[in-house]
Amino acid sequence: MLTNIIVLDSFTEILKWFTEIVDLNLFSDDFYKLLFRLVVNLVFMTIIIRYLYYPITKRKDYLFTYYLIGLITFFLCFALKKLDIGTGMGLGLFAIFGIIRYRTDAIEIKEMTYLFLIIGISVVNSLASKKISLAEMALINVAIVSVTYGLEYLWLVKHLTRKTIIYERIDLIVPDRHEEMKADIEVRTGLTVNRIDVGKINFLDDTASVKIYYYADEQAFSDYHND
Repeated sequence: MLTNIIVLDSFTEILKWFTEIVDLNLFSDDFYKLLFRLVVNLVFMTIIIRYLYYPITKRKDYLFTYYLIGLITFFLCFALKKLDIGTGMGLGLFAIFGIIRYRTDAIEIKEMTYLFLIIGISVVNSLASKKISLAEMALINVAIVSVTYGLEYLWLVKHLTRKTIIYERIDLIVPDRHEEMKADIEVRTGLTVNRIDVGKINFLDDTASVKIYYYADEQAFSDYHND
């Protein structure tokens, strides 16, 4: 008798769950809003990532990162807005921007700026409401893309690129022999070095981690874009 009651209760719960699913709307009114905003967001993300950032840096690893972080940010903000959770929205945004600070690998300032740019444009496109018209949303996106393009291709025409090397002439890392170290690195790499920063020094191996900065547009070694 007890077994029959348990089976009946389980069947009732399953039937109730199935009924709730059937009652759900396949498409809500916000579905088309989500679809439109997603298309707009993907278009402007592609312009920034693929046609502004990548031609200069040639770093394919960040293409993967920027696209996925942008999409996740967009969907997360849209979902939080639809649920109308004020505190949850604040905590969600805090968590999103928290990944910028609590990271394992160091990210360059430029890559960090583009990451912030992708997150920001995704938030704007996902949170646009009746108080923000389509024209205003379009203006925000176009303004961001235009300023980024202007800074990258019109104003800052020279792009300072960094390369980290392991340098064994540890006797030259002292400040008094800076010019001699710079000349030695230029002869070895064939690059015209703009400036040099000395990082970690290993006295056991007599090596030092040295960051060299140069203008990539004027150099023949395009593979020096990556660390």
